Amino acid sequence: MSVNSVSVSKKIGDILLDLGYITLPQLHEALEYQKNTKGRIGWILVALGFINRIQLYECLALHYGLEFRKDTGNMESEIDKPLLSDIKHEEVIEYQTLPYRKEKDSIIVLTAYPNNNASLSFFKNRFKVNEIWQVVITDLDLTKITEALYRDAILDKSIYGLFYRKPEESAYSVFSKKQVIFSGVISLLILCWLYFGVISFLIFFNFIVQAFYTISVLFKLIVSLAGIKSEIEKPVTDDEVKSLKNDEMPVYTVLVPAYKEPEVIGILMDALKKMNYPQNKLDIILLLEEDDRETFEAAKNNKPPGNWRFLIVPSSQPKTKPKACNYGLFFSRGKYLVIYDAEDIPEPDQLKKAVVVFKKGGKDYICYQGSLNYFNKDENTLTKLFTLEYSYWYDYLLHGLDRLKLVIPLGGTSNHFDAEKLKELGGWDPFNTTEDADLGVRAYAKGYRIGVVNTTTFEEANSRLGNFIRQRSRWIKGYMQTWLVYSRHPIKLIKVIGFKGWVSFNLFIGGTPFASLVNPITWSVFFVWLLTKTKLVEPIFPPEVLYLSLFNLLFGNFLGIYLNMVAVFKRKYYTLIPFAFLNPFYWFLQSIASYKSLWQLFNKPFYWEKTQHGITKHRFGNA
Repeated sequence: MSVNSVSVSKKIGDILLDLGYITLPQLHEALEYQKNTKGRIGWILVALGFINRIQLYECLALHYGLEFRKDTGNMESEIDKPLLSDIKHEEVIEYQTLPYRKEKDSIIVLTAYPNNNASLSFFKNRFKVNEIWQVVITDLDLTKITEALYRDAILDKSIYGLFYRKPEESAYSVFSKKQVIFSGVISLLILCWLYFGVISFLIFFNFIVQAFYTISVLFKLIVSLAGIKSEIEKPVTDDEVKSLKNDEMPVYTVLVPAYKEPEVIGILMDALKKMNYPQNKLDIILLLEEDDRETFEAAKNNKPPGNWRFLIVPSSQPKTKPKACNYGLFFSRGKYLVIYDAEDIPEPDQLKKAVVVFKKGGKDYICYQGSLNYFNKDENTLTKLFTLEYSYWYDYLLHGLDRLKLVIPLGGTSNHFDAEKLKELGGWDPFNTTEDADLGVRAYAKGYRIGVVNTTTFEEANSRLGNFIRQRSRWIKGYMQTWLVYSRHPIKLIKVIGFKGWVSFNLFIGGTPFASLVNPITWSVFFVWLLTKTKLVEPIFPPEVLYLSLFNLLFGNFLGIYLNMVAVFKRKYYTLIPFAFLNPFYWFLQSIASYKSLWQLFNKPFYWEKTQHGITKHRFGNA
């Protein structure tokens, strides 16, 4: 039927009643729900589980007097392929419409958004026709056909999009040419120095290390004090959440990248079903890998609501979480977007709190980071140490960075984005193994700000040593990659984020792996001297260096332990306080992981060390 002769017939609800797809009480319930959310009645019925997508689109076609194609199995082969050269996959996804065939002065399109004026106008102008014939298909069928037709283009942009746009911001090249040359020159100078004066070089190196430790300790103290001060502030109150009207809630995209997670995918799915947010305004996308049938079956068996979507990410290298997120970003529909991991349990009002802070914050805010903590904190010593670290990091340190307006390295989950700004930024870097921290620095380098929001997502803490080393080595390698990327143009970076921001970037992003690599060396020197009282190390500890070393040894270690003790008070995890004294053991484990990271940086820079979940003995949900 021509678009010019479309006449709207019965209302969707009446058509569904006539076809026997819903009952009158179900329609009344959906209409009542619509009063509160102002959503489309058809999608409300889908979200409530009263109808499925096929029934909805069949009724939409009847409503507009258009043809509906339920069986789309052969449509991909029937499409006039030359038409695709005139339209990008981003435009197909945006308008939910795909060219099918062109006949003289008219074009037939497949659409999941019938009679949309913007879409019809776009296709008329793009293909220079006066008449459009619409064939209605479901949005899932449109996505499936689009993925098949544009598979290579979508995958290529998901992997190399950032590199094509801003190669200097991508970790695809581990080292820039200038960095290689600079490193070579420095190495040559060090070799010459060692040849002509080993002791003087060791004194200088020792001084640099001790000075770095001292600056880090003082900086950490300042940031922590700012974080403790912010504890009395509440960015979002319960009253503000209650004051939100469901009919004013924007569409919120939830991306769930999951790989080999059949044991835990149901945890997050159950949590998302309980979210205090209008279900018809949730755009939930499960991002599953092509070679991971087990997780797909587990997710399907959890019986997700009809408005959720499954996207199968084509198998390719690098097989990383950020690549999957980029793939999902193309198909996202929300004004805001959040990432959750498969084992996450976000607090039910988290999305509403994010909406509040976006409304209260300035236009320069691109993201708000929620707090992370663990539901199996008491499982063993390792989980207790992990919980101490996260409690300090998310409940104090990030709040201090936010208060001081410094670079905030994002966590891998529960980061809430302004979707348009995220797309403008280029999404995630698939070649960086801490895509979250990298994105936080990139946002800051572009003049955006990142804030924190007082809501928590509970996760599964690593309870096995090998699993912990694998996960931590990936994180530290990602910090190394991020530091290398944003150290390519230091003067340019300082001009954008300021000297204060540049210092914090180097201390947190560069300093974290540096400290982990150097710690075993300084510890070894100290213990050799302590056990043997040898005088061999005395020449490299002149008075100035010795005083710094003593300060770092006494005050630095005390501060690290003390801050972890303080961190438990916000959540009242008082039983964890004694375990703060085991932090040196925890730091040693991190050093082991850092050396593995350094080796992989040169040999397997993009390799994603998979963290195994679902191994806890604790019952899920006991946060």
